[in-house]
Amino acid sequence: MRERDYTARMMRRIRMFVAVAAWCLLAGAGARGQQPKSLFYMTRDPGSVRSFLAHADKIDVLSPNWYSVDANGLVTGGPNPMVMETARQHHVAVMPLVVNAGFVPEDVHKMLVNKAAHARTFAWLVRACKENGYIGVQFDFESVPWTDRDALSEMVREAGAAFHKEGLQLTIATIPNAPGAAGETGFSAWIYHTWRGAYDLKAIAESVDVVCLMTYDQHSSWTMPGPVGGWPWTTENLEYALKVVPAKKLALGISLYGYHWWSGTPTKGPDKSDKPNLTADYISTPDAVDLAKAYKGQIEWDATDRTAWTYFYRDDLREWIFFTDARTFGERYSLVKERGLQGFCSWVLGMEDPGIWELLPAHK
Repeated sequence: MRERDYTARMMRRIRMFVAVAAWCLLAGAGARGQQPKSLFYMTRDPGSVRSFLAHADKIDVLSPNWYSVDANGLVTGGPNPMVMETARQHHVAVMPLVVNAGFVPEDVHKMLVNKAAHARTFAWLVRACKENGYIGVQFDFESVPWTDRDALSEMVREAGAAFHKEGLQLTIATIPNAPGAAGETGFSAWIYHTWRGAYDLKAIAESVDVVCLMTYDQHSSWTMPGPVGGWPWTTENLEYALKVVPAKKLALGISLYGYHWWSGTPTKGPDKSDKPNLTADYISTPDAVDLAKAYKGQIEWDATDRTAWTYFYRDDLREWIFFTDARTFGERYSLVKERGLQGFCSWVLGMEDPGIWELLPAHK
């Protein structure tokens, strides 16, 4: 039994060493003018898993949404054995996503200022990496108050030191924050205070191996209809990030989904009167195309925002969809190559236009 345990441990270490070495090569690829590397996010949704299984040969790094951490540093989650075996067979590096549970500002604040919670979190994640052969993890901490900017940077610094000491990688997904201040409108002030203001890109980049810039959700269920990540907005945020993050450490976020806006059923307010319910939600590209066909909507191309969109009428009311078709994806993929970035990171497998796979080379 001891001999089998020793052999299993050695095999895990060998697999982890090979994977880490591969990722180290990936991290410097953009600066050397090589093919940008593809990182795709995956959820536990069966459609997302099936997409990975079908396209593993064109995915360099898989970042599955498998783990969350609470205010006390308790990490919950675990791997999908079938996904891990497929990744092994197709030489895909696995770097799970670690999110703050519930995206609750109060809880993430408690976690960020709790040094004991940090130690518990890092120790648990390092152990999970070694046991499962992950090359490291990616942090995705959102709803971080802008007042916790320094606390977030310090926690990332501590995490980077802990992971690098063990030969593991640490990457982070960050929300775009150009121009670096709250703007004129109430919405702009709110999103800066609650989402964008917490990310000190320069400080964070010094501690991690790759920054994944989430250049998506420029428009969402919080806003009026518009592109998920329009071209001027995307390029502005990319240029802002490149002022402080080396291109070899920066990956551009490319959404694979869209948003669908429509008029929902009115709700009742406190005074029992009807209140408007303007509704929006995620939509996959295949579903967007099917809806347009069903209601005779024309797929349009926005030359300014370089994105696909459509509208149609249902029950005499206009509905809007902005989404990522293969052309929209291709424009941003070309931007990654033109700017010599490390690669791109795309949320989320299972919602993509099947045509994107024709644009990507198979990895070696």
